Amino acid sequence: MGRRKKIVQECERLMDEPDNIRNIAIAAHVDHGKTTLSDNLLAGAGMISQDTAGEQLAMDTKEDEQERGITIDAANVSMTHEYEDTNHLINLIDTPGHVDFGGDVTRAMRAVDGALVVVDAVEGAMPQTETVLRQALREGVKPALFINKVDRLISELQEGPQEMQERLMSVIADVNELIRGMAENMDDIPEDWTVSVEDGTVGFGSALYKWGVSMPSMQRTGMDFGDIMDLEQNDKRDELHERTPLSDVVLDMVCEHFPNPVDAQPRRVPRIWRGDAESELADTMRMVNEDGEVVFMVTDISMDPHAGEIATGRVFSGTLEKGQELYVSGTAGKNRIQSVGLFMGSEREEVDRVPAGNIASVTGLRDAIAGSTVSSVEMTPFESIEHISEPVITKSVEAQNMDDLPKLIETLQQVAKEDPTIQIEINEDTGEHLISGQGELHLEVITQRIRDNQGIPVITGEPIVVFREQPQEASREVEGQSPNRHNKFYLTVEPMAQEIVDAIQLGEVSMDMPELERREALQEAGMDKDTSQNVEDIHRTNILIDDTKGIQHLNETMELVLEGLQEALDDGPLAAEPVQGSLFRLHDAKLHEDTIHRGPAQVIPAVRNAVHRSLIDGEVRLLEPIQDVRIDVPSEHMGAASGEIQGRRGRVDDMYQEGDLMVVEGIAPVEEMIGFSSDIRSATEGRASWNTENAGFRVLVDNLQREKIMEIRERKGMKLELPQSIDYF
Repeated sequence: MGRRKKIVQECERLMDEPDNIRNIAIAAHVDHGKTTLSDNLLAGAGMISQDTAGEQLAMDTKEDEQERGITIDAANVSMTHEYEDTNHLINLIDTPGHVDFGGDVTRAMRAVDGALVVVDAVEGAMPQTETVLRQALREGVKPALFINKVDRLISELQEGPQEMQERLMSVIADVNELIRGMAENMDDIPEDWTVSVEDGTVGFGSALYKWGVSMPSMQRTGMDFGDIMDLEQNDKRDELHERTPLSDVVLDMVCEHFPNPVDAQPRRVPRIWRGDAESELADTMRMVNEDGEVVFMVTDISMDPHAGEIATGRVFSGTLEKGQELYVSGTAGKNRIQSVGLFMGSEREEVDRVPAGNIASVTGLRDAIAGSTVSSVEMTPFESIEHISEPVITKSVEAQNMDDLPKLIETLQQVAKEDPTIQIEINEDTGEHLISGQGELHLEVITQRIRDNQGIPVITGEPIVVFREQPQEASREVEGQSPNRHNKFYLTVEPMAQEIVDAIQLGEVSMDMPELERREALQEAGMDKDTSQNVEDIHRTNILIDDTKGIQHLNETMELVLEGLQEALDDGPLAAEPVQGSLFRLHDAKLHEDTIHRGPAQVIPAVRNAVHRSLIDGEVRLLEPIQDVRIDVPSEHMGAASGEIQGRRGRVDDMYQEGDLMVVEGIAPVEEMIGFSSDIRSATEGRASWNTENAGFRVLVDNLQREKIMEIRERKGMKLELPQSIDYF
């Protein structure tokens, strides 16, 4: 019997013991060593050879990942590890670190109970470290810390024991500060989740040279930092690996400190599910009951050329088996499961059944998308998975040959299904399709995969940046009149407080919530009590308040009013870009007695007209997306690096020394950052390392407003003259 078969059988045996299961994700800033660490763990579990671990990058299963040397898709693997004479089943997800693929990290966190955060000892906690920690804590996932690349402190920076200890302690302090700041408002965390060396929730080591230590392992092996430095300096890394192998240290930490599903689900279920807490279904999920109704949350969709579409996710209750017919949230009818399996890195091994508390991969759920709830009874679906950043860059994609068009449309729909952070707009009339994503690399990877994997030659347009529109002050009351002049609507608009916008974006406020809960959440974000009671609709980050009193027929017309509002907000008055952060109030309406005279053809244009007029009266402006930029560079190139930011309409906020490098921090518009990577390389002779992170939208400066509006209107084929009433530019 092959070794792999043996591991699969052992995994199957352990699946029924939720006390000994650990579901974990490895997350970190880009290039801090997650995939190399995963290799070590796989080698420790006997799944790949010890000799190639660290170079094989077994979890980067796609060709383009190996070529680019970065993880693009989260990859799953199940393995076993013996700790204190008990065998444990560990389901691990290796997540990407690049900011453009943050959506994969958010989705992975929904499936796991523990997150191993990896930090580079030399670079310390970076912006993306903060993001992945926030994603973990928002999902109620417990963190532990592994400080990687400690060998660099000894060999490259030649640090002595004292300096090294100080540096490692400051990394731990930074991470704990982030955890404390985020965990403050989380009432459902019983214990302190900060990490510490004494507790054993911090490990140190080198994933490349396969050694690691933690306080418990030092006590067990009798090795201390002095011994490690000796062996490292004398190039005895093999001996170091033999005496204190990394995989044992990390997997012991996972087994001891991460919660099992039995401990985690009672805490996590209320956090991600808003159904009836007293119901039998809630009980079976809290108890991880494998005999209860099936509840499965899909966190990832991938394509397999042989098996078709594979849905991977977490089984919260019941047992998944081949042939079951299950409901998929948001779709009619049932889907039939064709096979159930476990992922072993790039290979998927079929098994007979997967019980509650495990991560499973299933074929046959054709209606599921990433984020779907799949169950044997109709139920309230899980909360949608909220992504921290939204698409900021768009590219047009066209098929080179018209014959490929149907296949291209099918592929694009598949892409949107696999990655919900991508938005696809299919224009049947022009044959042009727009893909919007998190950044240049995100779109580059998607278009490359369409070319290589599907064999469809495509032409892509230049990257286009997504703008937004927002009023800058409160408007007067404006009137919108229907084409037949029998219906009138009276609206005002005002800019909304940023706290309320943030609450909507993070999913803390939505129309799906019970009214009372929504009211409380809005008041917490700073909305006054009376306003929060009259919320009629939330569209994107805009809210409509119904301030009318006793108007006849308004109830039955309200659906059309909302349709008109949403249509008007999807393309604002300036350049047909989406409107954000606006609070509309409907003060009054005059409606025709007869239903025929207040149909869609009358009400929708009237509301649309009123919305656009109120925005213009509130001095609506274009907002552009901006990014936080951080550049690490030797001091002699600091001027060139800060010049690169300032020359792109950016501003430098801070410069400070960190080790032997200078750090330049600032912000710059996304539009100006296109092509930044090649420019910064040439400006600093290739010695800068940098990263960018989306930082929301800000108002475009006034002297560029008119020029930019005209540019966008021309691109969209709109009339070039602005309405008379926009005279404030």
